[in-house]
Amino acid sequence: MRLAIVSDVHGNLAALDAVISDLDAQAPDLVVHGGDLAVIGPKPAEVMDVIRERGWPGVLGNTDEIVFDPSGQTEQERCAPKLRDWLHVLFEVLMPWARDRLGDDRVDWLRKLPKQWRQDRLLLVHATPDDLWRAPMPDASAQELKQTYGGRDADIIVYGHIHRPYVRLLRGLTVSNSGSVGLPYDGDLRASYLLIENRVANIRRVEYDLERAAHDALEVGFPYAGWLAQVQQAGRFTPPE
Repeated sequence: MRLAIVSDVHGNLAALDAVISDLDAQAPDLVVHGGDLAVIGPKPAEVMDVIRERGWPGVLGNTDEIVFDPSGQTEQERCAPKLRDWLHVLFEVLMPWARDRLGDDRVDWLRKLPKQWRQDRLLLVHATPDDLWRAPMPDASAQELKQTYGGRDADIIVYGHIHRPYVRLLRGLTVSNSGSVGLPYDGDLRASYLLIENRVANIRRVEYDLERAAHDALEVGFPYAGWLAQVQQAGRFTPPE
């Protein structure tokens, strides 16, 4: 079976369209999404509609959850005080903007997403099985990866959230990050997704139209449109000023 995992689209329809073209060429048996579909991008409703129409199962991401439950803002600011200003923008500007465009039906659909998806000893989560907000980075030690993802009745673990794709082969366990479709943070401007064939995970990178993405943000009046274009064109996260 060939399985594709698409995560962290973040309302970037231009990038999602490019990834779908690549998926159509690769023809996996199943596509699953890893959450964070709508917030932090100019086309939240359009992205969700495409994913729903295609019937992709998937999991809840942290920015999906805050759309219907923003009560965790204070706790996230306490846990990450250096990100307080960014969390203010996320919770109080970008999330409400996306929420207004999603409407109740799409929000209800997000609310029903599970936090884990399993098949054939493969486990997909957004960040970790116990936390939607924190996850290991690509240079994490083997010990940290095993402590975080071991003992989960799975020998392949896939997550998103950090926007930095990688595949690590450990003894008895493969840990993979699918990267981000809409907001890569590893310096590579191309969209990223994961393709698993015969239980071997590989990262695929797909070029997309950055000018179209920037135009989409300006056209719809996306808050911080200039900042978003800068992040997408650098492939690195910097908080908005």
